[in-house]
Amino acid sequence: MISVEEALARVLAGIAAVPAETVGVAEALGRVLALDVAARLSHPPSAVSAMDGYAARAADAVSVPAKLKIIGEAAAGAGFKGRIEPGTCVRIFTGAPIPEGADTIVIQEDAASESGAVVVKKAAKPGEWIRPEGLDFRAGEVLLKAGTVLSARDVGLAAAMNVPWLSVRRKPRVALIATGNEVVMPGDPVGADQIVSSNSIALAAYVRVLGGEPLNLGIAPDEPKELLGLIDSAKGADLLVTSGGASVGDYDLVREALGRSGFDLGFYKVAMRPGKPLIFGRLAGIPVLGFPGNPVSAGVCAAIYLKAAMEKMLGLAKEAMPEPTALLGRDLPANDRRQDYLRAKLSFNGAGEAVATPFARQDSSMMANFAKADCLVIRPPEAPAIKQGERVRIVRLREGPVSL
Repeated sequence: MISVEEALARVLAGIAAVPAETVGVAEALGRVLALDVAARLSHPPSAVSAMDGYAARAADAVSVPAKLKIIGEAAAGAGFKGRIEPGTCVRIFTGAPIPEGADTIVIQEDAASESGAVVVKKAAKPGEWIRPEGLDFRAGEVLLKAGTVLSARDVGLAAAMNVPWLSVRRKPRVALIATGNEVVMPGDPVGADQIVSSNSIALAAYVRVLGGEPLNLGIAPDEPKELLGLIDSAKGADLLVTSGGASVGDYDLVREALGRSGFDLGFYKVAMRPGKPLIFGRLAGIPVLGFPGNPVSAGVCAAIYLKAAMEKMLGLAKEAMPEPTALLGRDLPANDRRQDYLRAKLSFNGAGEAVATPFARQDSSMMANFAKADCLVIRPPEAPAIKQGERVRIVRLREGPVSL
């Protein structure tokens, strides 16, 4: 068996970023940028008023009260075309361009209008209530970096930058194959010796959450010929993920079927729990992850390996952040030679610190507990017993790919 760290390194070494494609800015939410994005104009494109009021010369409103003649009006999208001369002003609204000759805004709260004029009640200062050209950003400034998962705010920024099209990573196509005579799809008749297959549904959902496009190829019975047929249909995918047929008793089935298609085995078996019978290799240039058939084991492997593989395929920028940790919610005994991933709930103590409490029962068949879990508590190989309140490493399970 190899360590989780070595297995993860080998998986990532065998994964490449998918090509880019171009999408409209309105369709870019949640996509990963393939190229930096620079502003095509400055914002604001010219000096504009930050408030409703009167555009004037500060020199005309030093001594108050000061009476200024109103010579026109400026609104957003309809600026004043003339020039402000001494003793004059222009009625102006928020977002309107600053008229030529003006260098201040007298807000309407500080002025009283009269017939064709305004009385300034508070002395004005040069530049007051004016947003200068390029206050937010300037043309040519790179504001969105390659590797960014585009949030709703990012999409809005790109639109404000006058960028109608964005180069993003194509959604990785992930082919999924479940194996086993004993599994049937949800809703189908369930025989006495059969169980409902959740892996295909769950893994497809994981792929979507991680930014990919799942290709569910169905369930292959425990016959190499049948499995071989489904494997052949995975050609053209960016990644093939199988579930089941990877345990000690079934491994020869998967190896035989993959081997007939030219499978190059990278490794088999990882010192982790759950998820020990993990396979990785390449098939006709396509990376292949073989997950255990146990639904919780497959889910944990997805959280560790599929997530990392998808992030690399998408060229996702990884910030240099410390690994997430939490305080342990209950005592744990010493660990053996496998790295444990304990399903746990997260809460917060009085000091606002995250507390991870592993479920009392960690059987890898318990899907309900896995669905309730907020994180996985990592227990390294041969870790000594640990007390409640000590700090542990965790893997978060409830983080979405898209933010506001």
